[in-house]
Amino acid sequence: MADVYDVVVIGGGPAGYVAAIRAAQLGLKTACVEKWINKQDKPALGGTCLNVGCIPSKALLESTELYENACNNFADLGINVGKVSVDVPKMISRKDKIVSELTGGIAMLFKSNGIDWLQGEGQLLADRKVKITAQDGSESVVDAGNVIIATGSVPIALSATPLEGDIVVDSAGALDWESVPGSVCVIGAGVIGLELGSVWRRMGTEVVLLEAQDTFLPMVDSAVAREAKRAFEKQGLEILLSTRVMGSKVKKGKVVVSYQDAEGEHEKTFDKLIVAVGRRAFTDNVCASEADVQQDERGLFHVNEYCETNVPHVYAIGDVVRGPMLAHKGSEEGVMVAERIAGEQSSVNYDVMPNVIYTHPEVAWVGKTEEQVKSEGIDYQVGSFPFAASGRAKAKGDTTGLVKIIRDVSNDRILGAHLIGPSASELLAQSVLAMEFEATVEDIAHTIHAHPTLSEAMHEAALSADGRAIHIANRKRK
Repeated sequence: MADVYDVVVIGGGPAGYVAAIRAAQLGLKTACVEKWINKQDKPALGGTCLNVGCIPSKALLESTELYENACNNFADLGINVGKVSVDVPKMISRKDKIVSELTGGIAMLFKSNGIDWLQGEGQLLADRKVKITAQDGSESVVDAGNVIIATGSVPIALSATPLEGDIVVDSAGALDWESVPGSVCVIGAGVIGLELGSVWRRMGTEVVLLEAQDTFLPMVDSAVAREAKRAFEKQGLEILLSTRVMGSKVKKGKVVVSYQDAEGEHEKTFDKLIVAVGRRAFTDNVCASEADVQQDERGLFHVNEYCETNVPHVYAIGDVVRGPMLAHKGSEEGVMVAERIAGEQSSVNYDVMPNVIYTHPEVAWVGKTEEQVKSEGIDYQVGSFPFAASGRAKAKGDTTGLVKIIRDVSNDRILGAHLIGPSASELLAQSVLAMEFEATVEDIAHTIHAHPTLSEAMHEAALSADGRAIHIANRKRK
């Protein structure tokens, strides 16, 4: 007889494992199906984010930022360190250790919460039965009162640039090189491409990013995107927009990339090529046809605002449903679904979803861009403050960027906050919290911020929206 669970989660990434933990906390008998096999050829939880995405990339970004500072910026602070070298294998080993500790931590959380980890590939059958196919090919079936699909996403492949060894790689492969390539081409100048390009550029690699779109970071407020492009190009990243990649060929241990732009066709040889053109939902074979769960033309599952599919008691969360592919978005959906299964009234505020690019300077935003607000005909005002006027930023020697707040004139609410600069990912939380609680720009302006801190830039931007910033000249209002 098949095991019976209150909740079975298919997928153990940030959406799935969080959903499983919250369900178990609420007293529901819970299992999580996960098939991931890590570098050590062992089963692991955490999905793409913890194993080959968010966490390992941040570990390398942190290491390489410190290395670059030691090489180029410490002297300005009065610190002489002599010749600095980088031990790439040790850097990769540290990254792997962090991944192992965190994924192992999730396994311990499963154990402490009484969650059954069903190792293998999960497939939803009819009547909320879930088939688990283990690594050895053996199959088992469990019954579920509720099923949560959280199978995440995978890198989009390009037929013109097939992956080949460690020369032509996707985002995961670019996290495992153990020597510094002389040159790297990155296809895609989005979040993933910029972060990976930054990692290797800091270690001395010549990095060229080829982007098909004619606008740099089109999802970002244009003022912030312009500032970001200037900063990245000043650092040495070569960003080519309106560029179509035609193909790639590996020859004698290098890769020849063919691309086309307004000036015609070009060929350039690189040591490595990273394909980072985005991700697609992983929904292949997740649901048997008899399960009758509806999907759209991109493979995403149709869900309502509470992540309910067309099949009662079957939910889908994270990268396999509408909305941005963000780990924290999937996690919050997982919490919401678990709580609703347990009978609680829970929801996700999709209008207040933070976004971050972990380059240096960091880029972070929440809410509407100025372009969106303008197109919607909203009466708005902008307040901004440059980090160049921040005492703490000057003390850190890190003054690139600004904070920008967009205010609804009719009610003083925050429509959007856009940051580029030091610790932008952390500073953004203040705006997210304010928007979640429907605080006003005046509320931020009246909140005492410690001095000297980077968060004062947010305070000054709020004051600037009302034409009363203290540490910069205010624009004259019409």
